[in-house]
Amino acid sequence: MIFMNSIKISQVLLISAVILLVSTSSSVLAGDIVHEDDLAPKKPGCENNFVLVKVQTWINGIEGKEFVGVGARFGTTMESKEKHANQTKIALSDPPDCCSTPKNKLTGEVILVHRGSCKFTTKANVAQAAGASAILIINYHKELYKMVCEPNETDLYIHIPAVMLPQDAGLILEKSLNNNASVAVQLYSPERPLVDIAEVFLWLMAVGTILCASYWSAWSAREAAIEQDKILKDASDDYVNADDGGVSGVVDINTTSAVLFVVIASCFLLVLYKLMSFWFVELLVVLFCIGGVEGLQTCLVALLSRWFKHAGETFVKIPIFGAVSYLTLALSPFCITFAVVWAVYRRISFAWIGQDILGIALIITVLQIVRVPNLKVGTVLLSCAFLYDIFWVFVSKWWFHQSVMIVVARGDKSGEDGIPMLLKIPRMFDPWGGYSIIGFGDILLPGLLIAFALRYDWLSKKTLRAGYFLWAMIAYGLGLLITYVALNLMDGHGQPALLYIVPFILGELTCYYWDIVSHNITGASASASASATAK
Repeated sequence: MIFMNSIKISQVLLISAVILLVSTSSSVLAGDIVHEDDLAPKKPGCENNFVLVKVQTWINGIEGKEFVGVGARFGTTMESKEKHANQTKIALSDPPDCCSTPKNKLTGEVILVHRGSCKFTTKANVAQAAGASAILIINYHKELYKMVCEPNETDLYIHIPAVMLPQDAGLILEKSLNNNASVAVQLYSPERPLVDIAEVFLWLMAVGTILCASYWSAWSAREAAIEQDKILKDASDDYVNADDGGVSGVVDINTTSAVLFVVIASCFLLVLYKLMSFWFVELLVVLFCIGGVEGLQTCLVALLSRWFKHAGETFVKIPIFGAVSYLTLALSPFCITFAVVWAVYRRISFAWIGQDILGIALIITVLQIVRVPNLKVGTVLLSCAFLYDIFWVFVSKWWFHQSVMIVVARGDKSGEDGIPMLLKIPRMFDPWGGYSIIGFGDILLPGLLIAFALRYDWLSKKTLRAGYFLWAMIAYGLGLLITYVALNLMDGHGQPALLYIVPFILGELTCYYWDIVSHNITGASASASASATAK
């Protein structure tokens, strides 16, 4: 698929891991409140959006636990501000399923009922007729369940809120009531802010990563070109003819590779979708750590080699890995320990910092190893990735009844909080918490073309303003910005970032290319005209 030239074993492992990682992470999420909201049909009287509901409790006047439920399609909408939500007592339903008129009299209490025996709307209508101010329905699983209406239902004039509680939360409340405790709740559904500062930092991280990787790649290419010129000047003719002029340790992508990427990445994604489980995510964590160790080690060696030049230029032979510098050997234990500690403690609140460090180092390293040789290959690669992103985020819903890319990115059915191949930052002003995330593919794939643009500009001795890089960088920043605007307009539902980024980059570069061509043609015509006039 890809031509490799003098690549170390560690680089082969890194690239193998990255092909898998990129295929699973090409979307932007903002910690969705509801997922696949459009799959449940709406009708008059049953057209609420599914929202999470905070259920703050008080036991005998003392503030207790806060639970989270989900609001139903029917009933009145929830109060969004805590200060406007009333503190109301809870009463147990008798019968527990609330499928018939309760025996106990209600005077505005919130009624606690069990799921089952009749429709959700029937329970809500019975509770409303009995004088309840809201209904809490206990699910018979620990997960939340979306309460919808049957297709042929007509009795949907429900004017009280209806909320589904997970089984464990409901049983805690029921146990307190059975022990004759006075239990009160406050129900409200706070709105998340239109823009969270986390998205600004994530944008800066993505743009900064590509910026750093591009300059490192361009600097390496220029150094290699200078070295090659020295060899051509000093070496004999036989040596020059024997040398192929390639750059050691670099993988060049060709047009065929770019097209096959879609097929291979799609196969990986389907495997992940079908096999997604706790143990499969653990395997992904191992792969991520392998790539992260190699990436972190490469970046640190490049940074520290200026201060420890002798250690960076002195090598020792190691079986399988070949010649390795002493500086690399010294840094390897630290990098491995860093990745292992992150993997062990990745579920704690601030583990996202370690994940982002490993992820950024991995992306920067890949952009040094994998390169786009020309604008044509870069255009084909981004065009294929554009179609890949759209298909697996939007079109896949028609076959699988859910977005395959979003399901894999969130790590559904795995018991884990998403897969590791993402940059993530906790949402800082969101009452529901969660993370804003961006997939590696949304940085790595555009970064390949942007890094090529800077290499080309430097080797062609173009100024920043006259070259391709500045405009490609601006186009990426604008495309990612529009992605976050779309994300917020879609109420936090995941978006394929390449849907917005690719048209910006390719459109900008195409316009700039034709502008240069037209100016060259105009200049040539003007020169010819002036020459003819002089004659």
